[in-house]
Amino acid sequence: MYFLSTRGNNEKITASQAIIKGLSSDKGLYVPSSFKDLSSELKKLVDLDYKELAYVILKEFLTDYSEKELRYCIESAYDEKFDTEKITPISKVGENYVLELYHGPTCAFKDMALTIMPYLLKTAIKKNNLQEEVVILTATSGDTGKAALEGFSDVDKIKIVVFFPENGVSSIQKLQMKTTKGKNTCVVGINGNFDDAQTGVKNIFSDKEFNNDLRQKGYILSSANSINIGRLTPQVVYYFYSYLQLVKENEITLGEKINFVVPTGNFGNILACYYAKQMGLPVNKFICASNDNNVLYDFFKTGVYDKNRDLILTTSPSMDILISSNLERLLFEISDRDSKKVNKLINDLNTKGVYKIDENMKANLSSFYGEYALEDTVDKTIKDVFDKYKYLIDTHTAVAYSCYEKYIKETNDSSKTVIVSTASPYKFSKDVLSSLSDVDSNLDDFDIINKLSDLSHTQIPGPIKELKSLEIKHNTTCEKDELKSEILKFLGK
Repeated sequence: MYFLSTRGNNEKITASQAIIKGLSSDKGLYVPSSFKDLSSELKKLVDLDYKELAYVILKEFLTDYSEKELRYCIESAYDEKFDTEKITPISKVGENYVLELYHGPTCAFKDMALTIMPYLLKTAIKKNNLQEEVVILTATSGDTGKAALEGFSDVDKIKIVVFFPENGVSSIQKLQMKTTKGKNTCVVGINGNFDDAQTGVKNIFSDKEFNNDLRQKGYILSSANSINIGRLTPQVVYYFYSYLQLVKENEITLGEKINFVVPTGNFGNILACYYAKQMGLPVNKFICASNDNNVLYDFFKTGVYDKNRDLILTTSPSMDILISSNLERLLFEISDRDSKKVNKLINDLNTKGVYKIDENMKANLSSFYGEYALEDTVDKTIKDVFDKYKYLIDTHTAVAYSCYEKYIKETNDSSKTVIVSTASPYKFSKDVLSSLSDVDSNLDDFDIINKLSDLSHTQIPGPIKELKSLEIKHNTTCEKDELKSEILKFLGK
């Protein structure tokens, strides 16, 4: 297995090299050279625990890692940092299934990859005899930041800089980032939105002069965003695991096709599900759930991707995105890996803010279905699900749930369905609580969290409970054109 760029510069590199680089030198994203078909092996995988299954899946992507190295990374990641041995349990809610991806140290699905990625990167640095110090550069819409900071804190030969929209994340997300410990961590709020942060970070990766200057100073840049294949490939595991759990519990039969509903912003999580299907997982439909920022809904309905619209700040901030970076990897696959087509589409996006795929590419999207949910629907869904099932969901999961309800009305599809829950409701406690009852404006964040716990009879996750006693370590803000100077300031250069 090797990795190549979506933009076709003929570069072929190993998994460890791709994890170090993050982004290809032609600005493309790394994709696997092929996908191993595991469909004939599914029966043998049913009884594996999460760590054993992670090894089976990841060894197919990370082929230059030895068994010992890969097992070390997996064992180090999926341990007592998670509050359940299952790592990603499934709850049955009515006739549907909710895959809970928030049982890790930061209570969000980003933990599934960002607990293992530091070990993958540390191993990669050693394998490739890298002398420079790696600087992880990350833009976050809320959850990636804290999960990356948590994972890379005080890791040797690695520093991490996280940029987030100062007014575009929840108060708990912001507090989680600002209280991060570790001498190698830097957190900066920018006066702009997530797309500004993401574009700024991408521009820095492609700035040859700046990168050369850093290399002379003893640093190279890498990414912890889902543009890095070290982030993306571990996410494939939980789609297989959820399916096999349902088989084991006799909820589905082996080989039966099911749907996955994924709340989607940067397109990494749903892309990992697509990769799972490429590896033989029996998937019927990928239901791509958007909030008011429904650029992906329009794309799946019309074949036109148009970012020329105002970004709307919602109660599901991790989805407040107009440029879904990982969609480029899907474009590569549905164009039958035609990098010339991908380059033209991305160039159109960069110059005009819009592109249109051809009919052949559109036909290759038949397993995708786009839907979106507006704010009042999200609010109502949280209350309806709790009232009916006594099951508490966050705002992003509510987007997915309500999109699935719309999908059923439109299609009458009777396939069993897994709704992917990407965050603990306590990360968005004010919005969740206000869906269930009136919220006193004088309550602080922790009063709200306690009230939500009392009302819902659910436990506050440990990582959120401890926030109240933690000291603010990071309080820097900058303009969206000042990212480079903040990096240099942190590095003391």
